[in-house]
Amino acid sequence: MFYQLKPNKIYKIKLWMIVAILVISGTGLQAQTKRSDDFRARYELKEVVVMSRHNIRSPISSGSAAYQRVTPHTWFQWSSPNSQLSLRGGVLETEMGQFFRKWVVEEGLLPDNYRPTGDEVLFYANSRQRTFATAKYFSAGFLPFANVEITHKYDEDKMDPVFTPQFTKMNDAYRQQVISEMQSMHGGPQAWMAAQQKTIGLMEEILDMAHSPAALQGDTTHFWYDDVQLKIEKGDEPKMTGGYTLVNSVADALVLQCYESESFAPFGHELTMDQWRAIGAVKEVYDGLLFTTHAAAVNLAYPLVSRIREELNNSDRKFMFLCGHDSNLASISAALSLQLPETEQALELHTPIGSKLVFEKWSNGSEDYVAVNLVYQSVQQLQDRTLLSTDVPPMVLPVTVEGLAANADGLYHLSDLDVHMANVMAEYEAIEDVPAAVSAIRQSASPSAAIYNLQGQRLDTLQRGVNIVGGTKNIVR
Repeated sequence: MFYQLKPNKIYKIKLWMIVAILVISGTGLQAQTKRSDDFRARYELKEVVVMSRHNIRSPISSGSAAYQRVTPHTWFQWSSPNSQLSLRGGVLETEMGQFFRKWVVEEGLLPDNYRPTGDEVLFYANSRQRTFATAKYFSAGFLPFANVEITHKYDEDKMDPVFTPQFTKMNDAYRQQVISEMQSMHGGPQAWMAAQQKTIGLMEEILDMAHSPAALQGDTTHFWYDDVQLKIEKGDEPKMTGGYTLVNSVADALVLQCYESESFAPFGHELTMDQWRAIGAVKEVYDGLLFTTHAAAVNLAYPLVSRIREELNNSDRKFMFLCGHDSNLASISAALSLQLPETEQALELHTPIGSKLVFEKWSNGSEDYVAVNLVYQSVQQLQDRTLLSTDVPPMVLPVTVEGLAANADGLYHLSDLDVHMANVMAEYEAIEDVPAAVSAIRQSASPSAAIYNLQGQRLDTLQRGVNIVGGTKNIVR
């Protein structure tokens, strides 16, 4: 059963969200935009390094994609081909660039209408269209008087290894360590997924899955996840197979549709913000298992950790913009033990669409310091395409570094952070790279491949008719 909201209640929720944004903006949480005059008198901003997730895109798949087959309803008509940055995403990223422009000009880092010279500014993006386009739109808002070149290394939609969260070293003991950490997260994959069952049922109801093409064609009428397997191999990203990949894909599409369509009512069902964040949390299980164990992250994020460390020690650089994916933000944070705050006014809990991990380098004249923030547009700003400035900022939440002590101003000594990064890089370098005993090892999240009937009920043995075994339809006569 859904919690139905009357139109006036929807208005009150939106008004409450706007008030909350304004209240939060006036607190110490907005470190990036609310530095005091006393702070500015003692510190000078020397450099900014931004690690960005791309902005709003269309779903990864289209056409006869699985997420489309699990509902009889019509999804939002996207303004871009599958997996590419949407038109709204481009507008939103330009607005974010304008906010950063206003901020760095006010801090005296760059003059207004600055034209970069030498190596003071660098934009580097993964070669996927959505990441390259995000960087391009950001640059248009950030440096409107300059035709900024976006560095990328490959043809359109090819993955740059720097931004690919893949294992570049592997051995059997290390693989088992990664799997062990995955199995210990939230009680293990099955327990963590089972905790989402209420929301998964809600998604089935929203989609009217029982009357979907998938149901009518004899595939399934329910989501399942007991057949999940985790694949850990050198030269590849950590992967998950099984029914939960479909759950993740649908949750992703619902969240993107909410942002893009300006509607909190998917297929006519009014949802509360708590229900929306629960749908976002469904996707977090997938990302969390694959990219946020420390053992995996020091391997997956090594190229970007080393690049960020290099940039923070580059005295000639003033602004660096890296653009990749939520998996990049998640793995960098897990590798460096960054404690990402739980988000405010967002559907995703830790790395919202278009979010940025921002490293600010400050100097007091004798020492260099670093502040780390998570910057993103609230769900209301995404839907309303709010014009951003230092007076109307995006959400800015401070990020803490576990194991490091900040000073009274909330800043970390750059020298301490540099040692911390060096230690993480040393963890990667200590991984012995040896051939595996077998070419591919898969860790099942359940003792054996699960069997379901079309109603989504778990079976002990195969039955006559259509059975779903390990996510594949099988017919027993």
